[in-house]
This record gives sequence, structure tokens and C-alpha cells, in this order.
Amino acid sequence: MAARPCENGSGSGQYHCTHTSQRLEISYMLVLIMLGKVFLDFFMLQMRARPAKVSFMGYFCVSVALLDFTLLLSMCFIFCFEDFALWGVRFTEYHICLFTQIASLTYGIVPYPVYLVAALDYYTTVSQTSQFPTRGRKLLYAFAVVVIWISGLFCTLQVPAVSEELQMQNSVSPSPCPLSGSQQSSSVSWAMVLLLVTALLACWKEVTTMLLSARLLSFSSQPVLMFPYVPNNNTCFKWQLLSRLLLCFLGTWAPLVVLQVAVLLLGVQIPAYVEMNVPWLCFINSFLLAAAYWCRCNDVELTEEGWCTDPFVSWKFCFMPFNNESTKPADKPGTVIVIC
Repeated sequence: MAARPCENGSGSGQYHCTHTSQRLEISYMLVLIMLGKVFLDFFMLQMRARPAKVSFMGYFCVSVALLDFTLLLSMCFIFCFEDFALWGVRFTEYHICLFTQIASLTYGIVPYPVYLVAALDYYTTVSQTSQFPTRGRKLLYAFAVVVIWISGLFCTLQVPAVSEELQMQNSVSPSPCPLSGSQQSSSVSWAMVLLLVTALLACWKEVTTMLLSARLLSFSSQPVLMFPYVPNNNTCFKWQLLSRLLLCFLGTWAPLVVLQVAVLLLGVQIPAYVEMNVPWLCFINSFLLAAAYWCRCNDVELTEEGWCTDPFVSWKFCFMPFNNESTKPADKPGTVIVIC
């Protein structure tokens, strides 16, 4: 039915058919992208190595997965029924693009507030040993997540500068569905890469020595890395800890760090609704935890309950066999770090 106007010689009919076909292809592509993202989000939430201690970042990861799933259901419903009215509003394939644009602009606004709140949360709670926070803290996390999302959506729909950007994209861009990237995520990526490079340059000798002494063993039917390297007693405790934190972090997230560097150097523009995902948030979570551990290393207690915040990296091996009460390494013949 939709192809018949293209059979006549009318230029307007040809344009209408081409434009409709383009919109259908764009809608189909957006639905597939969101389907892959939702699968990746829930897969990452399920593949966690260990149950995680409740934190603000954990709440926000769940909210991102649920919002992505809601957006996917809305897009699939519109794509299947194509043209329908609901509550007095007519929905067409155009709304698939519109919802995705709103999601991109909203996801592009929230990174700074989310990372700031998560950093403050870890800095204030990293030394606590209770396995679960109080009910008041849980309610505070949920309230903070809701406020951030509502504020981001309000800025997208109500702030004149953002709404004008949305209108300008639709009227000026040659693309049938222009999607914006996130300047906040890009600046955070640059800051993380620069900090990692600076930390590696600052303690590259100790990191190299530890890597050269690494041995791959099997413990409880699981592969472990043993580092029989005894640090120099004259080395500052924080610098020794920094090298261990780097090894644990890069040992888990090295592929994502390499991908991040490649994206930044190549200048690839990733739409914000794709860039804000659960694997990326887990990566940021580990980075913020490492920074909190390093800043408050003298307050961290060596208890099993205190190491459940990060489900992917075993940070407790960074502190063994250090003695936190004194800033000197413990007198033991060897040092073992296990990177899971």
C-alpha cells in the first residue's frame, strides 16, 4: 500500500515514499539499538560476581535499566501499531525519534550530578563496615535518583536553551533523526584517562616490578594472580596503595579503558542515550571507589563486610598485608594481590 505512490511519476509522491521509508528504517534501527542496550544493561546487572552493598550508584544503575526498558517498550508499541491515538494524542513513527531525542538530551544532562553524588556517597561511607545501610539512607538514595531524573527531564523540556536545541536539530539537521552526544560524559572520559595516565607515570616503576613478579596460580578452582613482590619500607604507604589500586582496576576494566581511549582519540560521537548505560556506570563506580579508597586509606577497616560495594573488583587485596593504623607495610615475607 505504501509503495504505490512511488509508481507514478509525481515528484511529491516519490518524496513522500522516500521520506516514509527513511523514517521506518530509522525507527527500526533505533528499536534494535535500544533492544541491544537493554539486553546489555540487564546482563551486566545479572553477571555481577558477588552481591553488592547498597549504594547510590547501584540505585542509579537499576533506574537506567528500567528507564531503558520503558523506552524500548514504548518504541516497540509505536513501531508495531504505527499510527494510533492514546489519551487524545496521536502517535506515529515520528514519536520514536522524538522520544529518543528527549532521552539523549536528558541522559546528556545527568552525568555531572550523578558522579558528584556517587563520589560524595563513597567518600562518606567507604570506611563504614555495616553490610547494609539504614532505611533512611536507602530512601535518600531513591529520592536522589528520582530528583536527578525529574530535574534532567525538566531541563530538557522546559529550559529554553535545551528546547531550542531540540527544535533546531529537527529543522536544520539533514539527518531524519538527529541525536546529540553528551559533553559531560566526554569531559569525564578525558578527566579519567588523564588521571589514569598521571597515576601510571607517578608509580610506573613499582607497577612494572609488580607485573614482572606476577605468577598465575589456581586457588579453589579459580585462577588468581600472585605478586610475590615486597615493597620498599621507605616507600610511602599511599604510593604503594596507588600501584595496587591501578593493577586491580586495570586488571578488570582494561578493555573498557582501551575502548575509551580509542573513542576519544578518534573523536567518535556516541549518542547520549547509548553512552549512558549500566556497563559504563559500573566502570565509573569502580573508578570512584578506587579514588575514595586512596583518599581515605587510613580509615578503611579490613573486614569482609566492607568490601561488597563493588561487585566486579576485589579491592581488599589492595590493602593486604598493610596495617592501616600505621602507615607502614606489615612485616610479612610476601605480598599477594588477587585480581578477580
